[in-house]
Amino acid sequence: MIQVQPPAEVPNPLSVPENAPEHCPVRSDSSISLPTLLTDHKGTESELAGKSDACNGCANQEICASNLPKGPDPSLPFIKERMTTVKRKILVLSGKGGVGKSTFTAQLGWAFAADDRTQVGVMDVDICGPSIPTILGIANEQVHASSSGWSPVFVQDNFAVMSVGFMLPSSHDAIMWRGPKKNGLISQFLKDVDWGDLDYLIVDTPPGTSDEHLSIVQFLKESGIDGAVVITTPQEVAIQDVRREIDFCRKVGIRVLGVVENMSGFVCPSCKTESQIFKPSTGGAKKLAADMSLELLGAVPLDPRIGKSADYGVSFLDEYPDSPATTAYLDIIDRIKEILGD
Repeated sequence: MIQVQPPAEVPNPLSVPENAPEHCPVRSDSSISLPTLLTDHKGTESELAGKSDACNGCANQEICASNLPKGPDPSLPFIKERMTTVKRKILVLSGKGGVGKSTFTAQLGWAFAADDRTQVGVMDVDICGPSIPTILGIANEQVHASSSGWSPVFVQDNFAVMSVGFMLPSSHDAIMWRGPKKNGLISQFLKDVDWGDLDYLIVDTPPGTSDEHLSIVQFLKESGIDGAVVITTPQEVAIQDVRREIDFCRKVGIRVLGVVENMSGFVCPSCKTESQIFKPSTGGAKKLAADMSLELLGAVPLDPRIGKSADYGVSFLDEYPDSPATTAYLDIIDRIKEILGD
């Protein structure tokens, strides 16, 4: 029997506590200036925690300012217990936005779930830009609470999804959160969602190496992350950010399963001529992988129908099985399974 905390009410991501002090980091309209935030808001582990100007008025100021040792996050045992029923945990990362992380996550989920015996989950931790519900065709669904926790939304019987996108009153509503609220929601996604028995939990992440990424690493430290797939596009403006993402993985001890190059050339459906829309001016993902001693899992060519499938929430792999992009996706996914020993 999994030990869980009493199910929490599904929150409204746009709500702010009525009694939130002016400088509380959960407020979306905090008046802390950027210089003050960068210099004074050092976090709870800093020697200045609870003592800087940015902490004035915070309900936890006295606790942070005390010299008492700060204990471990109380949610960690519940997360560890919940994750005992998840076999594999895979992160989809990239330092750059717009390179196709969410699209790749969706195709990876659909490919795994094509086997009825395989139980798949996708957790969308791109808090400010949750596109997974739209890509998977479940944007109008809602999350419900039960005695065993929050119930994820199902794409099909063996394919569960959780995203903050299900909790928004409208798809047009902006989520303006600082780190603490983002971290809290990610923790709830891990400990309060009734994932059940999963063969794969795929985590779709936002660009960068900040709050969401650090939270995932911290929360899954005890239960373990099986590896990360790093997504890039061929041009140097993307490659330079992906190098930082790989450096992040190595610093926090995440195994990089390999690199995927998205939007790798375009083959004209009429004349069959290949064009380099995004020119790999510094060698693209192939050279990146060689320089960083990583495996290039594959290159997915541009196909306008990938974007069309994402907009309509259908599986590109099922809709266009003859596309070279589908072949590339499936070869990459087979290689990921092989690396994981599945």
